[in-house]
Amino acid sequence: MPKNTTSVAPHLRRLLELLASDAPPEDFGAVTAEARRSGADPRDITEVEQAAGTALRVRSTLRQHRRREAELTALYDTAGDLAALRDLDAVLRSIVRRARMLLGTDTAYLTLPDEAAGDTYMRVTDGSVSELFQNLRLQLGEGLGGLVAQTARPYASPDYRTDERFHHTGSIDAGVLDEGLVAILGVPLLLGSGSGGKVIGALFAADRAPRTFSPDEVALLCSLADHAAIAIDTAKAMADARAALAELAEANAVIREHSAAMQRAEESHDRLTDLVLRGGDVSDVAAAVAGLLEGDVAVHDSGGRPLTSTALDGGTGVGAGADAESAGSAAGVDDAAALVAAAEESRAAAHAVFRGGRWVCAVLAGQELLGSLVLHGRPDLDGPDRRLFERSGVVTSLLLLLRRSVAETENRVRGDLMTDLLTAPDRDPVGLVDRGRRLGVDLNRPHVLLVAEAGAAVRERLAGAAVRYLFGSGSVSAEHAGAAVLLLPWDDGGPGAAARAAATQLAQLVGAPVTVAGAGPAAGPRAIADAHAEASRCLRAMRVLGRDGGGACAGELGFLGVLLGEEHDVDGFVAATLGPLLEYDAQRGTQLVQTLHAYFGCGGSLTRAKDRLHVHINTVVQRLDRVQTLLGPDWNSPEHALELQLALRLHLLSGS
Repeated sequence: MPKNTTSVAPHLRRLLELLASDAPPEDFGAVTAEARRSGADPRDITEVEQAAGTALRVRSTLRQHRRREAELTALYDTAGDLAALRDLDAVLRSIVRRARMLLGTDTAYLTLPDEAAGDTYMRVTDGSVSELFQNLRLQLGEGLGGLVAQTARPYASPDYRTDERFHHTGSIDAGVLDEGLVAILGVPLLLGSGSGGKVIGALFAADRAPRTFSPDEVALLCSLADHAAIAIDTAKAMADARAALAELAEANAVIREHSAAMQRAEESHDRLTDLVLRGGDVSDVAAAVAGLLEGDVAVHDSGGRPLTSTALDGGTGVGAGADAESAGSAAGVDDAAALVAAAEESRAAAHAVFRGGRWVCAVLAGQELLGSLVLHGRPDLDGPDRRLFERSGVVTSLLLLLRRSVAETENRVRGDLMTDLLTAPDRDPVGLVDRGRRLGVDLNRPHVLLVAEAGAAVRERLAGAAVRYLFGSGSVSAEHAGAAVLLLPWDDGGPGAAARAAATQLAQLVGAPVTVAGAGPAAGPRAIADAHAEASRCLRAMRVLGRDGGGACAGELGFLGVLLGEEHDVDGFVAATLGPLLEYDAQRGTQLVQTLHAYFGCGGSLTRAKDRLHVHINTVVQRLDRVQTLLGPDWNSPEHALELQLALRLHLLSGS
């Protein structure tokens, strides 16, 4: 007899509907219970029960397929992320987020080793709410994560807080407790396979309630960890590749720069060599270096005075002396002492130095400082340009040596002229002027004559120092009567200023005090010889007055200057000595000069002076106080009083 399926059909149809809607398992059991309540035949009930069991198995299979499909989709998406890897952090965040989603955990996180600190740290977290947990650090072997990193094997704990398989520490347990985690699954991030695999981190999924992780879930997290390991390794490889490319690009740039520098150095060397071979001067070298380095270049002597100067517009060099001061405008108002100090520093370092907003390179002949090469406008002077600047200093030293050798030869000839000027100026004055013109010295122009003297220990060095001091200026020096004689073009500073400047510079060159006396202006052989006689007398007076190591002219020695000077400038001496008193009397109608004359005439007696002047003694005292205010507190010192008395007598004799 055929089976009657009419009574079970509604129940079977209901099972199919439940299966289609992915209903929970308890709904399938409800269909069997409904068949029993409907009074169905026992054979039908058995049929429904068997159908319900089959439906549950189909449901489980479908759920497994759907889960596997989701896992494969996630792995596929992760692989796509790796293929388009741009930002490692973004890929790692995506992997951790997918791990949390696929395993359905409350949180997921990934740790990486810190090689510098020797531990591991949280690199990425998803679902975490605890700052303490997010900043947690684990030592190798500590906690579940430390054991995963140490053994390179996955570990799962349904309740980490009570799991004794792991080494618990206060910091780790505090972080886990603060996050509220209970069940934790951790898998290693492995590069390579087998015993040669290297652990580069760990991936975790965790719940805030007890949970047992299935083998499928462990396998899924391991697959995601493999992708994370690949992402990290790929990112590292790409970073290494970028670094290698950057190093290669840098090396290529260095090679190109070196090649360009070599070519430029060769061209510069050829250019400077050609200048020397064509008989170029230091001004030509300065102009060439200025063009090569695109800056302002000046050559200074060993005392810091400018010898040449060039600008970017190609200005020409000029000689030292009065004209050289204007040439120094390209270098600004450089302090000569600071420039000499910078040149000494360059000599000690054997390289150019940057001081005071300028590059300074010592120009040397062996260890002797001939001068300095100064570059303005290039604070960023790089290696090749700096070496070019230093090589230019070598070329400059060769030219300065040659120039000095020529100057010394010329100076010997000029020295013969100077000797004839001082010993026999009237023998052939026209011939002397003609000889001077051939040597580049116009004796008919006003000149300052200086006589310099140094101690016996350094006297032999003074003549050479005078040559170096006048080097490049077109002036003349000679050794005469144990002293150095210098003939310089006249300038507005006068003989006293010229003497002081020479005393300072010659002392630096000699290394000992030098006393210098000046006279002038003098034009023509006889006037030059007379100026020499006056300067010699002034030098002797300076020794008597104890003014060794200084510079002065006769007019600056008070009444001695009146006696020593060729012009005997009495009016100038009186004005210099009594000027403030004469002016005061003229403006106010007072009698300070008369009172001072009476005071000295009475031997410094106030009582006798007031009788001679017919005034009260207090008036004399008040007038002398005014004299002290005008002339200074030392007006009554022996030396000053002598000059005042001489000036008073000369004033009365003149009838002024």
